[in-house]
Amino acid sequence: MSYDHLLSPITLGDLTLRNRAVMGSMHTGLEDYFWDLPKLATYFAERAAGGVGLIITGGYAPNKRGWLKPFASEMTTRLQAQRHRQVTDAVHEAGGAIAMQILHAGRYGYTPFSVSASAKKAPINPFKPSALSTKGVDQTATDFARSAGLAKKAGYDGVEIMGSEGYLINQFLAERTNQRTDKWGGSAENRMRFPVEIVRRTRETLGEGFPIIYRLSLLDLVEGGQTWDEVIQLAHLVEEAGATVINTGIGWHEARVPTIITQVPRGAWTWTTARLKEEVSIPVCASNRINTPELADTLIADGTADLVSMARPLLADPEFVNKAAAERADEINTCIACNQACLDHVFKNKKASCLVNPRACRETELVLTPTVRPREVAVVGAGPAGLSAAVALAETGNKVTLFEASPQLGGQFRLAMQIPGKEEFAETLRFYTRRLEVLGVDVRLSTTADADALSGFDEVVIATGVTPRVPGIPGIDHPKAVLYSDVLNGDVVVGKKVAVVGAGGIGVDVSVFLTHTAETVEDWLAHWGVGDPALHAGGLTAQKDREPAREVTLIQRKTGMIGAGLAKTSGWAHRAVLKQSAVKQISGATYDLIDDAGLHLTVDGKPQVLDVDHVVICAGQESVRSLYDDLVAAGRPVRIIGGADVAAELDAKRAIAQGVELASAG
Repeated sequence: MSYDHLLSPITLGDLTLRNRAVMGSMHTGLEDYFWDLPKLATYFAERAAGGVGLIITGGYAPNKRGWLKPFASEMTTRLQAQRHRQVTDAVHEAGGAIAMQILHAGRYGYTPFSVSASAKKAPINPFKPSALSTKGVDQTATDFARSAGLAKKAGYDGVEIMGSEGYLINQFLAERTNQRTDKWGGSAENRMRFPVEIVRRTRETLGEGFPIIYRLSLLDLVEGGQTWDEVIQLAHLVEEAGATVINTGIGWHEARVPTIITQVPRGAWTWTTARLKEEVSIPVCASNRINTPELADTLIADGTADLVSMARPLLADPEFVNKAAAERADEINTCIACNQACLDHVFKNKKASCLVNPRACRETELVLTPTVRPREVAVVGAGPAGLSAAVALAETGNKVTLFEASPQLGGQFRLAMQIPGKEEFAETLRFYTRRLEVLGVDVRLSTTADADALSGFDEVVIATGVTPRVPGIPGIDHPKAVLYSDVLNGDVVVGKKVAVVGAGGIGVDVSVFLTHTAETVEDWLAHWGVGDPALHAGGLTAQKDREPAREVTLIQRKTGMIGAGLAKTSGWAHRAVLKQSAVKQISGATYDLIDDAGLHLTVDGKPQVLDVDHVVICAGQESVRSLYDDLVAAGRPVRIIGGADVAAELDAKRAIAQGVELASAG
């Protein structure tokens, strides 16, 4: 594809963008302290050099009571604006444009002095906010405008006003959180006064022509959210007040509907953008779960949107746009929407990165410098760790040979991509396969490497991965007992009644796999209770029941909630799917026997038998490292990474990072 629509220029006020690809706002943690600004500048400059039309920064608070956390990012002083010149200058030198997002956290602020429209605590925050006074609301609107003026002084090419995701502006707009009786609350018109005043004052401060992007929540996905009529009314009002572009926002952070994780179908929310575009005359930007140039181009070509925002896809591959323009889209390192190194890190107060691109936000630390003395390197094992190491070592100029005992690349990723909602993992294998071809790596499939075969190499990297652990349950050799790997790779087709032993991440995934039935995007929305916002305020309606393909019982030895150790930003959604799929869950079990009758358990001191056709074993993994041990014993230069190093849950984030770190270290 030529992607002519995505790559066509567009003029926003006085700013002409070279294309319509927008790197959407995402907080990385590099925004919070001035000493990280050089890293932030490098991070953004690499994306600008990669061809993206417009970059939008993470959120900067307009005042201290709008902080996301204590001493977090803000734009409130001339000194801060001056320091940001290193960011904007770096982007401009790389040929790009950049806008600063202004975000007031409201009751999402993780501080004891947070404020909101009313004194209502968020379910995701331990701190209860104070209600802003009438004068305080007025001052906050002015603070937004002042922050925008400072952004202009800092060299930013535009600003985005964050009016979505449940932050302060949303908190004023929704009856759920605005119970005021002054001029800033009550009627829908009064609740809209706050964002309209922000846009109006910002336009007065910036003058005509300077781009103002307003991030508008099209679906709140919470009880007491805005109606569609209110959304459209607000869109008209912010357009009249001086907004240049309206960007799409979907869902509050406290919503119990997933909006961006991998189980959300690609482009699942674009219908809302198309509906908005019919109502306004200024450009509209689509966002959320758009991760390929094909989809982005189509959305512009069919009139759904004028621009397309892709945040994590530019985290995954800074060269996304350049590769698309050069007809190298098959070389794009596609975002798989896993959240494991980006949002999960941010919500743990860690710097963001990317599972498929560990250099993201670490560009000044993980540098793949071309080697002056190329080595002959053997990498054994073509799972995530081995693929990462082989590619990174080849990128630094080494001659790499990759050995894989099976007939296919991928290792544990081949299992992961079988899970419904994790099909995107196949994109990572496509990327690595193509990279190996481009870099000329000697790939030897169906080849078991031994010490003799590795004798001629300067260095050996062992990435032989893991094998499923077989627990010592009496009857484990019974035909009903099968390993999760055999089920996921299709070697075993299980019956209608299944017990899953082990409720870690693999057990949860296998339970989803066993209960899943094919669904369209419309089915997915219905299962999560997403309805027409013109009929249901906030876009919420009753969930449509799932019809599970099998009866599944998920069991763990530990007491407590199943899935407690899953990722912070996506684990709740996986647990919800188990519930929707009627998966029975048992904790604190002792496994007594597997026989013709099924799985014998003891729970709370009481024996019981589960009459099942199969028992799927998901009891962890063991490292495959005998070759490493042999080479060490022989005194050979060898390094070990991935599951062969540590047999944890399928930790692709650690495995891929180790491969890049190994190459970076030289």
